[in-house]
Amino acid sequence: MPHPDKIERTEIIASEPTESLAAMLDLTVPCALGDKVPPLWHWTYLLDRTPERHLGEDGHPVVGIPVPPGPGRRRMFAGGRVTTRELLEIGKPATKVTSVKQTVTKEGRTGPLTITTVQHDIFQNRALIIHEEQDILYRAAGSDPLPRPAKSPAPLPGPTLDLSVDERLLFRFSALTYNAHRIHYDLDWCHREGYTGLVIHGPLLAIMMGEHMRRNEIPLVDKVFDYRLVSPMTTPQTFSVFPSQKGLQKGAEARSAAGAVCAISTLTDERPNR
Repeated sequence: MPHPDKIERTEIIASEPTESLAAMLDLTVPCALGDKVPPLWHWTYLLDRTPERHLGEDGHPVVGIPVPPGPGRRRMFAGGRVTTRELLEIGKPATKVTSVKQTVTKEGRTGPLTITTVQHDIFQNRALIIHEEQDILYRAAGSDPLPRPAKSPAPLPGPTLDLSVDERLLFRFSALTYNAHRIHYDLDWCHREGYTGLVIHGPLLAIMMGEHMRRNEIPLVDKVFDYRLVSPMTTPQTFSVFPSQKGLQKGAEARSAAGAVCAISTLTDERPNR
């Protein structure tokens, strides 16, 4: 099957994904016609529905965008950047255009390392409202243990946001994002890839960092949310989101129950060219 250079998907922005994610997080969020989808929650919309026959052994698609650089390579979600110009509106159609921005291959400590940056542009009302870049990392095959997280400095005082994650929550988030990657539900596969337990989704950590800002009335619209996953976080555990070293208006960090920083984010006022 040929690999496309660009994938375009259009759908009506329904209320159910927002309602479902809110239920998973034990929140009440307005989701009637005309209401806006909270920032970063667009990850539950405009999803690729890959046929079962096009999934690889690890549960990820082997066709489409991005395509694995070779057989047996281990996929990791490394982070990304989200520029939100406007929030998605429930009840109206939207279109997502996906393409590969760049691919870089180099030699890592355990073998070949490929980083593919995937670009997603979401349009609604004939305007580009969300511009996103996601960095996908492919490591060499094998089950070498992943490096332990470095010791983290004590978090600065400030508001915190906690989320208890177990197998049920991982199952629900995988379903909401149509994610079949086995590291989130297959413990034997996790050990095969070098993880000590089921892996908490990187986008979930990012959403919670954004949620901490949103719930403290820090807007993400007309800003760039830049996030990086620095260490895997596994279940079951309750993780916490803290303000960044510069304060919550500038960013946040997600820490494991043991206090290790597993994801960091920054929020800037840089406005995209319209």
